[in-house]
Amino acid sequence: MSVPRLWTKFQQGVFAKQPKERLDLLFHIPILGRFVKRAILRQLGLDQVRYAMSGAAPLPAEVLSWFRSLGLEMLEVYGMTENFAVSHCARPGQVRAGYVGPPWEGVEVRIGEHGELLIKSPANMMGYYKEPEKTREAFTEDGFLRTGDVGESDELGRLKITGSVKEQFTTSKGKYVAPAPIENLLGTHPKIEASLVTGVSFPQPFAVVMLNAQECSRIVSTPRARGELESSLRAHLDSVNAQLDPHEQLSFLAVVCEQRTEANGFVTPTLKLKRMLVENHYRQYFETWAKAQQPVVWQQA
Repeated sequence: MSVPRLWTKFQQGVFAKQPKERLDLLFHIPILGRFVKRAILRQLGLDQVRYAMSGAAPLPAEVLSWFRSLGLEMLEVYGMTENFAVSHCARPGQVRAGYVGPPWEGVEVRIGEHGELLIKSPANMMGYYKEPEKTREAFTEDGFLRTGDVGESDELGRLKITGSVKEQFTTSKGKYVAPAPIENLLGTHPKIEASLVTGVSFPQPFAVVMLNAQECSRIVSTPRARGELESSLRAHLDSVNAQLDPHEQLSFLAVVCEQRTEANGFVTPTLKLKRMLVENHYRQYFETWAKAQQPVVWQQA
């Protein structure tokens, strides 16, 4: 079991040795394709894994589908410390990319105000230690835990997390934007390590995208690399925006090379992005980036 960032880094490590386009061609050659897939799993140390799981944050559907195409039984799970992580888990043979699966036995689920996911089960906490007010806020009157996450279920009860009540923001046009689904789409680009969608007080949202370390070194050492990457990111931005409602479409991507690590405080020990800290760190550049009126801008431009 691991977190999405590491699954993504594993995939990016493979693509660094063999471009995705070339691998896709090899995968479609019957015998050779099976050999290549087994070789990738073996080199990743995953060839003996019966079930692989991802949790703590959303895993891009394309990443999950790619690992499953290798023959790895990849399952997404969802839970919180407050319910002992006993909430939802994908089941073998019933996986749907982008969904974390149905609830465990004994877990009651309903959708509350603003689409918030509410959960009740014997695994729910009794409360926060010496925090009675915070405990009252965490539960509904009939005992459901307020997860703070926004979700929806399909016909088989498989849950899809579509955002967070706390992370939603409004643009200057008064439109609500949920960043998580957009960040998942951005994360399908092989050079993007992480992204942060923001845009409070701006007409349209935009994204700060963090490159992986190898790409940062490449664009510094190879003069043509930055131009090639910018063209690729422009195309990716167009592709992502084509999948979004008009009020969600990103006005630009701001490219930065600072890595998200515990050392600089950008992530938690479980590698979740500290959204407010990262946003405050880059806030000083927002107006300058927006005034550039370019689909891709660079922190050090």
